[in-house]
Amino acid sequence: MQPAAQPGFIEMMVPFIFIFVVFYFLIIRPQGKKQKEHLSFLTALKRGDEVLTASGILGKIEGLTDQYVTLEIADGVRIKMLRNQVAASSKSVAANAKTVIDTKPIKK
Repeated sequence: MQPAAQPGFIEMMVPFIFIFVVFYFLIIRPQGKKQKEHLSFLTALKRGDEVLTASGILGKIEGLTDQYVTLEIADGVRIKMLRNQVAASSKSVAANAKTVIDTKPIKK
């Protein structure tokens, strides 16, 4: 009776390569694409755009620098925050809203 042959190095690596390919197409590649889109969104910001911040604050851009954004969140109320904390345009948030709040009073 002969001992069983040991698998070669390449045969042992095939499952790991397969797992890496699956992770690349399901996780790494879409995340990179999303980061690229967000970066192009941030560079396209201009004064007067209405945006939503990562912390959930809605406001209109009143000033821009390379690193900071000044938002007007109410009449005469302005806040200064990092530019990369701007999450999305308020128009895109409204278009992508999945939940609708019913404002009709509940009848008893």
